[in-house]
Amino acid sequence: MNYIGLNSPPVREERLGTGIAFGGTTCELRCAQKEGCINRANRAFSQTQGCQFTLSLGMLNSLRNAVTIMHGPIGCGACSIGSVGTSQTFKRLRDPNAEGLVWLNTNLNETDVIAGGENKLREAIRYADREFRPEVICVPISCVPSLIGDDVDSVLAEMQKETAATLIPIHCAGFKTKAMATAYDDVYHGVLRHLVEKPDRREDLVPDDLRDLRQKYQDSRTVNLLNVGSMSRQDETELERLLKAIDLNVRWLPCYSDAEDFRQALSSALNVSICGTHDDYFIEHLKTLYGIPFVIDVMPIGRRNTARWLLQIAEHFDLQDRAQQVIDVEDRELDAAFEQFRPALKDKRVFLGGGEIRVVATAEILQDLGMKVIGFKGHHYDRFAEPLFDSLEDVDDVLFDVATQQPFEQINLVRRLKPDLYIGHTGGGNLSAKQGLPLLPLFGPTYNYMGYSGAFDVARRIRRVLANGQFNKKIAQHCPLPYRASWYEKDPFHYIKDRQEPRGPAPHPAGD
Repeated sequence: MNYIGLNSPPVREERLGTGIAFGGTTCELRCAQKEGCINRANRAFSQTQGCQFTLSLGMLNSLRNAVTIMHGPIGCGACSIGSVGTSQTFKRLRDPNAEGLVWLNTNLNETDVIAGGENKLREAIRYADREFRPEVICVPISCVPSLIGDDVDSVLAEMQKETAATLIPIHCAGFKTKAMATAYDDVYHGVLRHLVEKPDRREDLVPDDLRDLRQKYQDSRTVNLLNVGSMSRQDETELERLLKAIDLNVRWLPCYSDAEDFRQALSSALNVSICGTHDDYFIEHLKTLYGIPFVIDVMPIGRRNTARWLLQIAEHFDLQDRAQQVIDVEDRELDAAFEQFRPALKDKRVFLGGGEIRVVATAEILQDLGMKVIGFKGHHYDRFAEPLFDSLEDVDDVLFDVATQQPFEQINLVRRLKPDLYIGHTGGGNLSAKQGLPLLPLFGPTYNYMGYSGAFDVARRIRRVLANGQFNKKIAQHCPLPYRASWYEKDPFHYIKDRQEPRGPAPHPAGD
């Protein structure tokens, strides 16, 4: 893989054959993906759609000592207000002196659509550099300047001569793709082109230069661990604990990193993915351009996935025996901890919705507790979810809805399947709350989900929410959903074109 010569990466529909519309069983979905036809379907009607511009901001807003200049109308990127507190807190966990989230907007208006917004961008760059003195200025480019033809790359190349900060264009216009995860590729593309560089170290080491020898040994035992914005600090602490237990060092990238972290990315022995959807573009390029090997397989949620993830990393360093010892100890402790939860959770039915890798990985914890997974809803689907099914049992006939947002499909599915619990993307549980269901967020900045401690924490919180579901039942009585009874009688995948017919349950009569 090598797209670095391009101004922007290809969209995921082209590069990975990513699909954003599917309705059927898990078995049918996996077969369609293997046959290369998962991206052929679309919708005759679409209620909502994700935007890669806003998803790009999730990564960019986490960078330390950086300013984000959103080149577009003032409404683009307004969602960043919701991440101000989390961004500042997580940055200061790494650097107590770190500033919070700093962003500007070029505020393009109707006149700029005709005359162009390049001058406003120049002014914003000068202001950001003078006022904040950041190491990096990121310029995500929204739909409007992309449509009117603003030459942002030329503007930034020109401004770089008079700007102390490193300028990084991010071509992430929302209209370019329906697979909003392309946003990760856009951000990594800018980072690879402008921040990643060979470390300034001597190759001809002098034998008695112990400092250089010590540094070289440390690099040989260091992994770049690729975090995601949906992780908590507790998740990071747990995964770092497991890697340190087998005598490895960890460097966290890209979220909450600074420019120097990226500049040192090439001094590690291995790149380790936590989420293939998030990382493949970056680590594939580091392998192609610089020869650094990588591990990209399962997300370390649930005991089986965590063990597989840890053993694959250990294999690279020939540390499998030590890793297996750690896994054996953790398994025994988790078994003892789960005993208090299994009686209350056995056979409870669960529907999961969110990122496809995250929901499939989380299902492993549920099955470990004796619960039944009865439905999935993933934002999109491609080959990176495949390895996670190895840890699951009896899910071939479980329904899987591939949909970025599209809440009307989820509401119909959940009503038919009648789960005891809904586990979903943060901010997306309001609809299922109106259906009276107990909710568990799929991730959160203050919760632990990953590794062995994460499995225990998920079990503990599931038991708590199932023990007291009266609040959402009251919501369902007084906050009706906006859909007509006729919609609930239709196939939930009615508007998906060019698809196989699902083997779904018969519809229930209207009414909760």
